[in-house]
Amino acid sequence: MTSNRPGITTVGELRAAGHVQRSVKEELRENLLDALREGRDAWPGILGFDKTVLPQFERAILAGHDVVLLGERGQGKTRLLRTLNLLLDEWAPVIAGSELGEHPYEPITPASIRRARELGDGLPVEWRHRSERYSEKLATPDTSVADLVGDVDPVKVAEGRSLGDPETIHFGLVPRSHRGIVAINELPDLAERIQVSLLNVMEERDIQVRGYTLRLPLDVVLVASANPEDYTNRGRIITPLKDRFGAEIRTHYPHALADEISVIEQEANLPANVPSYLLEVLARFTRLLRESPSVDQRSGVSARFAIAAAETIAAAAVHRAAVLGESDAVARPVDLGTIIEVLRGKVEFESGEEGRETEVLEHLLRRATADTVRDRLGGINLAPLVTAIEQGEPVVTGDRIAAKTLIGELPDLEVLQDIDERLNATSDGERAAATELALEGLYLARRISKDPDDDGQTVYS
Repeated sequence: MTSNRPGITTVGELRAAGHVQRSVKEELRENLLDALREGRDAWPGILGFDKTVLPQFERAILAGHDVVLLGERGQGKTRLLRTLNLLLDEWAPVIAGSELGEHPYEPITPASIRRARELGDGLPVEWRHRSERYSEKLATPDTSVADLVGDVDPVKVAEGRSLGDPETIHFGLVPRSHRGIVAINELPDLAERIQVSLLNVMEERDIQVRGYTLRLPLDVVLVASANPEDYTNRGRIITPLKDRFGAEIRTHYPHALADEISVIEQEANLPANVPSYLLEVLARFTRLLRESPSVDQRSGVSARFAIAAAETIAAAAVHRAAVLGESDAVARPVDLGTIIEVLRGKVEFESGEEGRETEVLEHLLRRATADTVRDRLGGINLAPLVTAIEQGEPVVTGDRIAAKTLIGELPDLEVLQDIDERLNATSDGERAAATELALEGLYLARRISKDPDDDGQTVYS
């Protein structure tokens, strides 16, 4: 971070170098325009918003608006807000030692104004990285005005300063973010009287603390997120504050299946090899949950559900490899059952579905698996595999069956090679997973049966 930090150390050198002061909104606007002209991705890691949310967000930035993102949980609202600081200048000059990081050309606190007057061109300058100019606050009911705006510092008063001295103020998050971005997550959770304290910041761009006459002309961009469910039930954004946001943008879950899968691939920490078709099953499963009348759609089904599901089946693969001594941990369709046991509590069901939660999840997971089999194995004639199972021994698989053991049970069929080729399965673990997918597809199509044995393993016959 320090390698390309500018070497200018005084305000005189800064002026001599021709530095031009810009407001935060001007920085965001001009740097976004540069990215658009050059065809650069201004929002790395943001998936599924290309034609919906991002154009609206970009127009809000170009208009110089403060923004509130409104959407259900797990739609990437915070992730989007956190990329906003990438549009700031990489390094920004500040008065060295200033509490609020003021621009050397424009000191705003009494202490910095006094130093600028006394030192002139010798006023020391230091450089702040853009990562330090983004502040985030999770709104909670116990958040106070002092947390956001500031309050009298009793220590400074005890040092002998007058209670009316502006320098006795301990500044809160918003003024400390001067010349930067303030993000407030779950804004409706702020008590209404606390939201009132933000009105001056939003409109007049200044703060007042406990009746002090000190007015600080702040240069901040205020962005926020809110959940529609919280918006109406747990709290609300007060009308005057809502009116001061220039843009209210609705977010959404990924519209395309490919984007859903890409989010899982990008965000999940997978300690094992999870074949792409299993990620597709999880993506389809999550989308079916969002469409199900049995699930409370006001709460939504977060993208974190699919991410946690991918991590869970990867963990199941690692666990099996450790127990059975396999060198290659590969997730298999048999591991999909673990996500229902582990993640059932992450889905909010409608009140009338009490007691049926597991049944609903299992049904939707079967549908997601069947859809994936049709998508991935469509066109392959699986009849020879059905015939081999009917005429031979049942195929036993499960979380305690090693990949080599499963492969060794299978007849030598050309169709199995076709399946491996279609699913890019080369290792023993990948071939076992591919075969399990085909067997599960045949079971869901009611062409073979599937039953548990005495050891709890799965028998296809």
